[in-house]
Amino acid sequence: MRSFGFLLSRRWVLFALVVAVLAYAAWWLGGWQFRRLDDRKADNAVVRTNEHREITPVGDVLSPDGHPTESDEWRVVSATGTYDPEQTVVVRYRTRDGAQGIDVVVPLVTADGTALLVDRGWLETDPSGADREDIPAPPSGEVAVTGYVRANGTGDSTRVSDRSTRAISSDEIGPALGRSVYGGFVELRSEDPEPDTALEAVELPELNNGPHFFYGLQWWFFGALAIFGFFYLLYDEWRHGPRGERLTRPRSRAASPRPWAR
Repeated sequence: MRSFGFLLSRRWVLFALVVAVLAYAAWWLGGWQFRRLDDRKADNAVVRTNEHREITPVGDVLSPDGHPTESDEWRVVSATGTYDPEQTVVVRYRTRDGAQGIDVVVPLVTADGTALLVDRGWLETDPSGADREDIPAPPSGEVAVTGYVRANGTGDSTRVSDRSTRAISSDEIGPALGRSVYGGFVELRSEDPEPDTALEAVELPELNNGPHFFYGLQWWFFGALAIFGFFYLLYDEWRHGPRGERLTRPRSRAASPRPWAR
């Protein structure tokens, strides 16, 4: 019976290291998916809670000097003011069901002069973009709105150029428009009076747990499979010797055909 000395060979040491790295990576990726699942559940709980809270005046949740917290996201706030359509900001590269479009952000100027950035909805456009004259106008005069609180986007995508951006951030849009604005923004829920032509309403987040649980199980299964395969091949070589030697090993006389069998 063979010993386990072959495990000290360079081939097996490298093989063991590769399997260890793969198993650790699979374990870490599985744990990462389960952590994402926990985050998803926490976010869903915030959305469910805030959707059913009473509508709150915007000044009680947002301020020009602060930003909404994670617990404020999707909370419904109300504000009254006048839209300034001349300072409409277009948010590019927004797709829905494969169709290309834009989001339309219009500042709602409140009584004290502070503007609330309102994402009024989505407009389908051709690949070259939308002509601003084709964007439906918001209601004129004093307007009462309700909307879902959203936190600012981050990164280079929030840069504003020619009243156009790829992600909404009050930190970028306020200075670009030369206005004092509330931190964060809201996605429109209702307007009174209603516009002549409405944009497509905001899409609420799906309150499911996503695929993270099954992805986590898959990664852990791959890690377990790598370990199983290692020990299977270890046992196979311990029992029968290296596969390369088996292919070149001469056949035994017992295995040769009998003369009378020809």
